[in-house]
Amino acid sequence: MKVLGAVVALAAVAAAHGDHDHDQVPIAGPHKGLWYNTLPGDGGTQADSVFSGISTFGRIQYHPCLSSEHFNYDIAFIGAPFDTGTSYRPGARFGPSGIRQGSRRLNLYGGYNVPLDANPFNSWAKVIDCGDIPVTSYDNAYALQQIEEGHNIILSRAPFTDAKKPGLSKKGRTLPRVITLGGDHTITLPLLRSINREYGPVSVIHFDSHLDTWKPKVFGGAPSQQASINHGTYFFHASQEGLLANDSNIHAGIRTTLSGPSDYENDGYCGFEIVEAREIDTIGTAGIITKIRERVGTKKPVYLSIDIDTLDPAFAPATGTPETGGWSTRELRTVIRGLEGINLIATDIVEVAPAYDTNAELTTMAAADVLYEVMSLMVKRGPLSLEALELEGEEGESGELKA
Repeated sequence: MKVLGAVVALAAVAAAHGDHDHDQVPIAGPHKGLWYNTLPGDGGTQADSVFSGISTFGRIQYHPCLSSEHFNYDIAFIGAPFDTGTSYRPGARFGPSGIRQGSRRLNLYGGYNVPLDANPFNSWAKVIDCGDIPVTSYDNAYALQQIEEGHNIILSRAPFTDAKKPGLSKKGRTLPRVITLGGDHTITLPLLRSINREYGPVSVIHFDSHLDTWKPKVFGGAPSQQASINHGTYFFHASQEGLLANDSNIHAGIRTTLSGPSDYENDGYCGFEIVEAREIDTIGTAGIITKIRERVGTKKPVYLSIDIDTLDPAFAPATGTPETGGWSTRELRTVIRGLEGINLIATDIVEVAPAYDTNAELTTMAAADVLYEVMSLMVKRGPLSLEALELEGEEGESGELKA
């Protein structure tokens, strides 16, 4: 009889649900405040812990920008997972995902950058992670075309801020800034091609242990046109294609061996000045900053390319071609902070190969922290409209517009 009673009770419940009784009040679930909390101070909203959730750079908003032509932003992150131009260790195709993983705790305490007095996560700028450019691993020539076109789609649209005001681009438009997560250093060639379409030839600040201006016959032998473009020759090609502003480009952190003194001569022909890594022992970070600023100035549009092997392998072991005798993470971050006031229009960070990292994620965290400094510089400089840049120049010495 007890079993029969239970069956009858279940039938009654089923009948009640089947009648669609609109007078029923649904049971209330847990309050959303259990998950979404407003943080005190200058922080924002926390949806989950920094060690959970989907990985974007610094846990910023994700949007598939390549599939949405009308979505606007001021600073966009985009990945270029390519590593078939490397000469030693492959693996930088996993750089974008590794850097995002290493960036998860950047805004753990709110994201405020004390030395630069700025918060790149909470400012005038709309900052978005656009995901990765789809890049083939089977055809280098086609992959470089994909990177160029994908980057240009991200770069050439109107920004979220000051979209209708005149800007630095050669068409007089204000454009957003793009930060590219590499990838081996070959990707800088298609990125500069994309930049050239919008800005013309640009000045380049290049942090690296290697020159990357080698003639293809010297570096790799150039058995074919495709093989001649790799992570040691892309600046040679950029120079030949007219992508670089003459005599206003600079390397910093150089310490590699050479085929001979002629490599330095060729580097000069490509329009670069060299700051050796060892100079930090004599002129310090302040002297290096001065050399860079004097070389590129603060009026021209400037492209910043950062090879993680600028750092000593003690600080960044997970890279394609490590060289001992490099800078510490603290020193590189200090030098980058010294670039405040320069018109950085776009940036890449390359040669992060997470498979060679330690379990502590030293390299990916270092790469993320370096980009955090770059983000802060971009936010402090303001939009790339001429009006904003002039106003910034009037507000203080650090942003002064001078040749």
